[in-house]
Amino acid sequence: MNRNAIACVLAASALATGAQAQTFFDNARVRSADPQYEQVTVPREQCSTQWVNETRQVGQSDPHYGGVIIGGVAGGVLGNQVGKGSGRDAATAIGAVVGAVVGDQIARGNARPQRVETTPRQVTQCQMVNEVQTRVAGYRVTYDYRGQTFSTLMREQPGPHLQVRVSVDPVVQ
Repeated sequence: MNRNAIACVLAASALATGAQAQTFFDNARVRSADPQYEQVTVPREQCSTQWVNETRQVGQSDPHYGGVIIGGVAGGVLGNQVGKGSGRDAATAIGAVVGAVVGDQIARGNARPQRVETTPRQVTQCQMVNEVQTRVAGYRVTYDYRGQTFSTLMREQPGPHLQVRVSVDPVVQ
């Protein structure tokens, strides 16, 4: 039998007998833990409040009944002349309503308000803005174990010592 065949037989027999790697935990000395930063966009609502002057007309006169009556009568007469048959009553009613509204608006157009009043009031306006924030994403940890230096990324600072998992596997040739 040649050497390679013997090595394969030994490896297979080791596996068959349940040879497994030994794993244990130990402590390593931490040399440094440097924070690693990331930039994150965070939406937030930004509001501002301002004072504005609101102007309104005060003391407008009551509805102008003269304009309402004259417009209603004129609209009713027109609607009665336009309508025919059974639709004449509906045309008369619609003409009277439209005429009353138009007559009131014409009469109000000539009326002036008694005074104009200005009152201050607060107005709040809000908008969404994106704010870029810098935060710690984790730590680049450098540690020594049995004379060798290793480095890894961790979420939190480990302190002066770091627990490591050590696995020992036999080398089969």
